[in-house]
Amino acid sequence: MNPRQAFEQWLFAYGRDEQLPVVLTRRRIFILPTGAGLLYGLVLFTMLIGAINYYLSLGHALVFLLAGLGMVAMVHTFRNLLGLSIRPGRAEPVFAGETAHFTLHVENPWPETRRALELAIGKNPRVMLNVPPGEQASVAIPCAAVRRGRLDPGRVTLASCYPLGLFRAWSYPHPPLSCLVYPKPLAAPLPPISSAWEAAGRRGRSGQEDFSGLRERQPNDSPRHIAWKTAARDVDNRPLLVKQFEGGAAEELWLDWDMTPPTRDVETRLSWLAGWVLAAEREQIRYGLRLPGRAIAPDCGPPHRDACLEALALHA
Repeated sequence: MNPRQAFEQWLFAYGRDEQLPVVLTRRRIFILPTGAGLLYGLVLFTMLIGAINYYLSLGHALVFLLAGLGMVAMVHTFRNLLGLSIRPGRAEPVFAGETAHFTLHVENPWPETRRALELAIGKNPRVMLNVPPGEQASVAIPCAAVRRGRLDPGRVTLASCYPLGLFRAWSYPHPPLSCLVYPKPLAAPLPPISSAWEAAGRRGRSGQEDFSGLRERQPNDSPRHIAWKTAARDVDNRPLLVKQFEGGAAEELWLDWDMTPPTRDVETRLSWLAGWVLAAEREQIRYGLRLPGRAIAPDCGPPHRDACLEALALHA
């Protein structure tokens, strides 16, 4: 183990924070002077040399007063992070190339407001946060989602230079954060639609020709089938109803891995399928997904879309 690895092992001895909430204790907070703090100390040293050289009593008093002010600022900067409690929130899935936002809930159990808190993940843009006394504040921290799959952003940097900017206190909490990254969708024409029931030679199932009645609307039903006239008669007391049909073949679309260009790489073919999933959802077509070793039955609606995109994101 080289010295750098040994230092990082010592620095991040806590590892991933599985026990929640993550509380910032004294051993987890680091503090160093900023550039302004170093300049401030250099000026004080120069003033002290001048006061000693010219026997200036008031010069000594001013230097010690300003040095004491700097020490008080250091204590307040450290206390601005001490005792904060952190809980992770939910991160919405994104597509590759977009920016994921990880939610953190920061609680301040002390009677003082925690001001000018800076939160960031790696080299991504930082966000600022103030937490009132005895309350909780939430913040969404951006992180670039470069590749598809399960994104673990790693450690969060929580820092502060409050109140004077002479010192910077920081900590590296590592709460269990993760985000699903879908493949970047490619715009491509949908493959031909086939009739599932026509191939099986079946009749009498739900189709598109003869009206057979009404039923309550389900989340994945097409808006085109809603019985708007019936709903308008008693809009306050009656749920939305959709029309049922019999005697026809329900159109179904299979989005198959083998339909994608075989000369392209895996990531491009997955992006191709992701584009088809979004296009089929916009057209309100019942569609299924076939991947090597996995198949998702035809359906439509946001839950089905998310299930297909998740399968594409986690495809090995």
